[in-house]
Amino acid sequence: MNSFQLVKPYFTENRLRIVIGVLCLIAVDFCQLIIPRIVKWAVDDLTGFRTQPVGLLTYAGYIVATALLMGVFRYLWRRNLIGLSRLVEEGLRNRLFSHLQTLSARFFDTTATGNLMAHATNDINHIRMATGMGVVAMTDAVVLGAAAVGFMAYIHVQLTLLVLIPAPLIIFGTRFFSRQMHQRYQSVQAAFSELTEVARERFAGIRIIKAYTREQEAAGQFNTMSGRYIRENLRLVRITGSFYPMMLLFSNLSMAIVLFVGGRQTILNAITPGDFVAFMSYLGLLTWPMMAMGWVTNLIQRGKASLDRVDRILRTQPEITDPGTPKALGIKNGDIEFDRVDFRYGSNGDSPNALQDVSFHLKPGGILGVVGPPGSGKTTLVNLIPRLFDATRGQIRIDGTDIRDYRVEDLRASISFMPQEPFLFAGTIRENIAFGAPDADGTTIERAVKEAALDRTIRTFPAGLDTVVGEKGVILSGGQKQRVALARALMLKRAILILDDPISQVDAQTGHEIVHTLQSVAEKQTLIIVSHRLSAVRFADRILTLDQGRVSELGTHDDLMRLNGYYAATFRLQQIEEELHAY
Repeated sequence: MNSFQLVKPYFTENRLRIVIGVLCLIAVDFCQLIIPRIVKWAVDDLTGFRTQPVGLLTYAGYIVATALLMGVFRYLWRRNLIGLSRLVEEGLRNRLFSHLQTLSARFFDTTATGNLMAHATNDINHIRMATGMGVVAMTDAVVLGAAAVGFMAYIHVQLTLLVLIPAPLIIFGTRFFSRQMHQRYQSVQAAFSELTEVARERFAGIRIIKAYTREQEAAGQFNTMSGRYIRENLRLVRITGSFYPMMLLFSNLSMAIVLFVGGRQTILNAITPGDFVAFMSYLGLLTWPMMAMGWVTNLIQRGKASLDRVDRILRTQPEITDPGTPKALGIKNGDIEFDRVDFRYGSNGDSPNALQDVSFHLKPGGILGVVGPPGSGKTTLVNLIPRLFDATRGQIRIDGTDIRDYRVEDLRASISFMPQEPFLFAGTIRENIAFGAPDADGTTIERAVKEAALDRTIRTFPAGLDTVVGEKGVILSGGQKQRVALARALMLKRAILILDDPISQVDAQTGHEIVHTLQSVAEKQTLIIVSHRLSAVRFADRILTLDQGRVSELGTHDDLMRLNGYYAATFRLQQIEEELHAY
């Protein structure tokens, strides 16, 4: 698809605005063309001694009136044409953000955040300039240039033809330089994306950088990327720096021709002094269209490079999509079944499986504990249930229906999910807890706070639930952030509750309180708990142990203790550690 199709709808929807803007722009151009005629009349009257101060005042009045008209029309074209470019900017930025939210988790695993930020800021700004001032400058170049040539030909045809001698050189030069500009703008924008990502990552990790006294290294890495960005810009400047002087050279060459040939024509009385002054004025007006061609080329090439980059993102299709015809409207019971499920993160067949041949059945209201050594596939398993990723092979069924046959929105609306890494937004504790249900009342929020064993902590804050947590919850400890995220998940009473390591960052006593809460949740929701602390899953109806993506153990706590495998050994070791801490 042609990337220009992205902005076409905005032009189609605002046809009237464009027509009004262009007509006002043309009116401004013709007002500019009238002023040299007024100057010609005044000069001819002066050189012919045919005017009085009153006559000069009249000519001055004409110029002032024309200038006032130009001001009115200029306001109108700026309001319509520049206003349109702002609408394009808003529409594309909103469309880009909305589209990014539809993309699958795998896209964000492979795309740098700084790159996306560059698309949403720098690229969109360049598109705005191309659709705003680019349209204006192009219209000016065509209308004002053609009209100025017409007025000049009216004064003296031969002189006008001499002035236009550099025009073919300008056309060929523009075509050559425009191709070079486009390629180098692409490189500049890519370098800007990388620079943005380096800056974002260093600021996000500033506490780690300071803790390890790596400020100099971080500054060095930023300087390296900044240097690359500068080098790419300098490569671009070698083109634009040659292009603009070329345009100016041709403009001044035309001025020299007029001064020599036109001056002789004036001396020989072939044209009047007023015509000569008017001709020079029209040539001055023609200089802008000639320069505008260079500026337009600059804007268009920069805008097209940015448009191509944004278009590539918008043409990226999400991996997780809705079925053509959903077989079920929503989840009612929360019956979960994995049937010989495989999953790999890589897109090629050579990538190792993160999960392999995983099968289990969890009845509605049941509790499943998922344990295993680090990297065994626990988080991957629970990420498949809300379709953050799709299984490579096998089926995952909920209430007897393949999860691919649900609308993604319906599926996720039936699942309350707490990820392994709790993420908090830079608002209040109340806003973070109520994120999934912004209209929740105070009683519901307070109940969730108590269930997450967060109530005592909240009372220590002067502002209570209205305490602002800062970026990523920076004012809270790891355990506090984890309990806020847990409260967010517990507040939503949905058919399925998935908790990925909910007590990994809290003390033993708080952990026991949370486990007690989770036991009370049982039978009301189907519950899946991933945990490294086995005390959090001891009460589960079934406990699944993963080892290198495969199910190595499956049964109740007593069953797994009798097997005397990974679960039993780890449970006994953790019991000893808790007893030692108790002393």
